[in-house]
Parts: sequence; C-alpha cells; structure tokens
Amino acid sequence: MTTDFVAQYLAAKVVQRLRDLPVEQITEIRLRVGRPLRVCWRDADGAQADNLPLVITAEMLAETMERISRYSYYAFEAELAAGYITLPGGHRVGVAGQAVVEGGAVRAWRHMGSLSVRVAHGILGCADGVLPIIWRSAARHSIYHTMIISPPGFGKTTLLRDMVRQISDSGVTVGLVDERSEIAGCFQGVPQNDVGACTDVLDGVPKHDGMVMLLRAMAPQVIAVDELGGALDAAAVEQILNAGVKLLCTAHGYGVDDIRGNPVLAGLMARGVFERFVVLDAPGRVAGVYDGGGAVCTYNS
Repeated sequence: MTTDFVAQYLAAKVVQRLRDLPVEQITEIRLRVGRPLRVCWRDADGAQADNLPLVITAEMLAETMERISRYSYYAFEAELAAGYITLPGGHRVGVAGQAVVEGGAVRAWRHMGSLSVRVAHGILGCADGVLPIIWRSAARHSIYHTMIISPPGFGKTTLLRDMVRQISDSGVTVGLVDERSEIAGCFQGVPQNDVGACTDVLDGVPKHDGMVMLLRAMAPQVIAVDELGGALDAAAVEQILNAGVKLLCTAHGYGVDDIRGNPVLAGLMARGVFERFVVLDAPGRVAGVYDGGGAVCTYNS
C-alpha cells in the first residue's frame, strides 16, 4: 500500500488519521460504523493491530465506497454481490451489512456497516526454501501433489502465490483458480500480482468449476487453488488426478491431522493423494514440510 492508495480510496478523515503511520507496512484497514478505525500492520516484530482514535461514521463509509467504486456504485453491483471489490494492485475490499437476498442469493446491499480493506502483499522469494522439496526431480518438469496448511492469516495464500510464480517461471504451465481474486489479484481480467510467465488465471470462478474448466480448456501441468475443502472440491480433484495433472492447494488447519479429520478431504487423505504437506505455525513461518506418510522432509528456511 502507498500514500497515493490511501488518498485515492479512503474517506478524507480516515486518510488524515493514517497520515502519520508507515502505510507501506499496513496489511488491513477495518472500517466499522460506530466503532474505532482499526489498522493491522506487519513490522520487524511481526503482526500488529490497534484501534485508532477515530470513530467511523456512516458518512465516512459511504465516502469510502464512492471513492472505491469511482462514483459509479451500480457498475460494481455484480461484484459486490459476491461480498467484495478487487482494486488495481490486487487489493480487496470486503463488505458486510444488511443484504438484499433474492432467490437465496445476495443481489445487493441495503445498508453497509463494515468495510475490510485487505492489502495485497506479494513477497517474492518466500517459497525459496520450500520449492526444492516440492519438485519431483532435479529437471523441474513436475511437482508433487502438495497442500499448504495453516490457520487463517498465517500467509498460506502468500506462499501459494510465490510457489505458483516460481513454478510457472520455470516453464511449467500452471492453471490458477482464483475464486476470490486474492492470489493473482486480477483487475479487469489481468493479474496485478506476479504469478509467473506460464500461468493462466480463472478469476472469480468457483473452485470446483474452475478446476474442471482449466483441465478441459488450458491443458495445465499444474492446477493451483486456494482453500480446498468445499463439498464439490473433492470430485473436481478426482478429475485432475485422472488426467495426470499435479495439484497445488491450500487448506485451513493446524496440521496434517486436522486435514485427516476434514469430512470432505478425508477420502483424498486416506488414499494418500497428497505427497507433500507444508505447515505454517505462525504468520510467515513454515513449521515443517512432510511427505505423504508424515515423515519430515529437510527444509531450509
């Protein structure tokens, strides 16, 4: 995030309150009507968060939405129905409040009560220590089926992004399903984050549909997807396996045992589909890399 970003997209009073902060370290800004402005950042001491002495008003929220939508709110109605807007640079603004629901689906927002501005932070090279264990051979034409495991906020998406970039830049064709526009951060269909020279991105498509679409249309050697675990995901993974395509994915959990207990993924785990597990135990920190049998692989952090 830059000072220009803050000035361009946030309400004037919010900009003023953030003026004295090192904005390049900010990872998230929370605006909740009637509550203090909350800012998260990462410095040399790790992840930090604090409430600032500014109570957010409905007017501040409305002003921020006007700036974010470039004063054309209705042009973003379809995107907002999914609960967020993606900005140039891959930054994402999540929305909460009173929704208008028709036919069981969100169609619009009657009243917005909260905004979460999540700042895209690509960390080039964060996968350097992991990748040698993921490659199936020294020739680097193929990878092991790999799952990255961590609780929310520990950096599994950031690690996935850099793994995709490096695998792709090695000449391997990667199909990336970016359901929530968090990995490639596409804006008008074009990735704003570096995901490699040989990566094809499906943006805003449900994971299970996207995996099958890429398989049929783009002939990937690797399919990458974030937060595997939906009811339909396992069936799509079966098609990937049958086609001989390698899978690179993430999942929520505190370790391999958590994934074994996931009712959706239990079948894949029992069959020993995944050959490598990368486990994060703190923001940005890899606790270990394990093979399909649970043995520790050598890892150079």
